Amino acid sequence: MLIKIYPENPNPKEIGKIVKVLQDGGLAIYPTDTKYAIGCDALDVRAVEHICRMKGVNPVKSNLSIICYDLSDISGYAKVSNSVFKLIRDYLPGPYTFILPTNSGLPKIYKKRKEVGIRMPDNPVIREICHELGHPVMTMSVYYDADEPEYTTDPELIHEKYEDEVDLVVDAGYGGTEGSTVVDCTIEPFEIIRQGKGQIEL
Repeated sequence: MLIKIYPENPNPKEIGKIVKVLQDGGLAIYPTDTKYAIGCDALDVRAVEHICRMKGVNPVKSNLSIICYDLSDISGYAKVSNSVFKLIRDYLPGPYTFILPTNSGLPKIYKKRKEVGIRMPDNPVIREICHELGHPVMTMSVYYDADEPEYTTDPELIHEKYEDEVDLVVDAGYGGTEGSTVVDCTIEPFEIIRQGKGQIEL
């Protein structure tokens, strides 16, 4: 299924359709402020495991990331110190992933690593999806192939490529090819472990 949404003013009815798919354990591809990404209800362990298998990711060895609706949501799923809060308050929403210690709000699949990546993209579509869902979306970027970049950026081609693997693709216009900047906040001083779209001063 391909659902077209205008990012400047997402239609609540269309957002509701997407949320229903996620509530039913489905997978969706949606826009962020960086690349298009694939995700599911972050608290649905079966759906999370499905995406990990599909992407070839071992959650014991790799950090998983979630998208939160706003700053107050983050503390429900990760431990946020005062210094971390000051940092993320200055940079979110934006093209960043902050690695934080997990807390009891997340299922066990996240706790094996004891860390989780937190995103809050500057994109109203995915944030409205999280808001309506009532909790975060687990997220991974759509695979980028330099030989066929259009299959990462053009939602109609993304749909063509993934329609047998996901339940819906959200068409909100062309996406980007650069990932988020990843900051490890589990250590002090904080450390940039991947420089992406977002510029940050630590």
